[in-house]
Amino acid sequence: MKKLFLILFCAIIGFQGYAQNPEQKNDDRYFTINKNIDILTTILKEIDLFYVDSLEVDKVVNQTIHSMLMQLDPYTNYITEEDMSDLQFMTTGEYAGIGSIISYKDSNVVINEPYEGLPADKSGLKAGDVILQIDNHDVRNSTVQEVSDLLKGTPGTTLEITISRPGEKQNRKIKVVREKITIHPISYSSIVDNNIGYMHFGTFTENGAQEVKNSVIDLKEKGAKSLILDLRGNGGGIMEEAVRIVNIFIPKGKEVVSTKGKIRQWDRVLRTTEQPVDSIIPLVVLIDNGSASASEIVAGTLQDLDRAVIVGDRSFGKGLVQTVRELPFGASLKVTTAKYYTPSGRGIQALDYTHRNPDGSVGRIPDSLTTVFHTANGREVRDGGGITPDISVEETKPGTISFYLLTENIIFDYATQWVQNHPTIPPVTEFNFSDDEYEQFKEFVKESDFEYDRISEKTLRSLEEVMEFEGYMKTAEDEFKALEDKLVPDLDRDFETFKDEIKSLLSSEIVKRYYYKKGAVQESLKTDKTFDKAVNVLKDKQLYDQTLKPTPKNMPSAKEIKEKIKDQYSDSES
Repeated sequence: MKKLFLILFCAIIGFQGYAQNPEQKNDDRYFTINKNIDILTTILKEIDLFYVDSLEVDKVVNQTIHSMLMQLDPYTNYITEEDMSDLQFMTTGEYAGIGSIISYKDSNVVINEPYEGLPADKSGLKAGDVILQIDNHDVRNSTVQEVSDLLKGTPGTTLEITISRPGEKQNRKIKVVREKITIHPISYSSIVDNNIGYMHFGTFTENGAQEVKNSVIDLKEKGAKSLILDLRGNGGGIMEEAVRIVNIFIPKGKEVVSTKGKIRQWDRVLRTTEQPVDSIIPLVVLIDNGSASASEIVAGTLQDLDRAVIVGDRSFGKGLVQTVRELPFGASLKVTTAKYYTPSGRGIQALDYTHRNPDGSVGRIPDSLTTVFHTANGREVRDGGGITPDISVEETKPGTISFYLLTENIIFDYATQWVQNHPTIPPVTEFNFSDDEYEQFKEFVKESDFEYDRISEKTLRSLEEVMEFEGYMKTAEDEFKALEDKLVPDLDRDFETFKDEIKSLLSSEIVKRYYYKKGAVQESLKTDKTFDKAVNVLKDKQLYDQTLKPTPKNMPSAKEIKEKIKDQYSDSES
């Protein structure tokens, strides 16, 4: 009897525990959160009171917050009050300053690229100018952020910048009037190949969709019969702007993107709300590994609705939505709150931050774990790995020498010197960086004592150590020597191997000095295989149409069809 009573008692207690489990879980979670907050607060106070040295409280707290958020994903960030202007610029494309990219070079901050028609450009500042002083502030050895803070300010105020210009002995003092700076997201827009409209769209900031719309209308008025929207290198931005851009080509009322997160009340389905500019004009969208977030919404939606042919390389795969939450003392938290999905239902997030590897690294979702979805026409598309183009163009991997020529500012410095000797250049369509000039560049590089590291050489040295240790060097010495001759850096050989690539980089940098960003884009298109493929697709109506149609299952080959037709319509008499 006692045993039966004990069983019943345990069952009742267990049932009550089960019935109260959800509430109990919430209570436990709140207790855990409050407990850890209390521990963190107490530790901070104890360290501040008893640690042997003075404590920089803001620095310690910021590092703690940063370490905590690193466990989540790269897009969940703590933004201090001082950094809020950078967030505003990212979302609006607007700030008050001189309108120039600056960078760090040789322990100084230099003008890297003045934007066309903005204060830096209008006042005569040029790429390569070294910033020495801003008003009464000596900025030699200052950081880029420190210089940037001094250059920004109230629109209409004047500042005096002292610069050192390469090739000149005397420093210059240049007065610049700050303005409200708006970065236009369309870098270049023009008619190419007689009747194809081309747009390079750089970022999804406020009113970006309106600029795309205006550009589409302008290109059509100039005779465009088809369009190329170039989203390569576009890291995204405002999701609503992506919806508006899709709406330019898609009828009213169509689903563009949906978001799903932990808080179901925040889930959204965004649809087109206006009549399109043109819902039938042939359209190609260019993407690459740098196309992310809002770019992937545009490309993925137009692909799902079979409205455009996607050409290029697989996109980055960022399918996470961020929301900015206000914090005390003017700070904010940009936190990932949802994932977004294209009309077919597929998510495009490529990296799985919730299941990290033992070493803390994050891997891509394996292709074997992706799911098949279907476009409006029934074409197969997959989730979990960004947007895969309808037509892939294999890009040649850049040489290591090119990377170091860029990062060590060799190409930048040569362009600065080249411009000093060439006051003007012909229009971009006529400009050509000759082989003779390339030879001069090679001499410039050699005189600068340029050295570059190569992964292949490091790997070779490691292999040599292993072979020596395991006793294989004597038996494989000839083979190793042959491999060494091919992999050890050889400047003259690499200059020849990657000649076209390096010449293209030089040409773009030089042209940018005269025709700004739009000139650099126009110059790069001269040797752009992806762009050429897009043009070919739009010129071949049959290829364009067939790309947007599903491939029938078990479709016989062209040879089989030919044989079947031959049997059906034989010339032989029966």
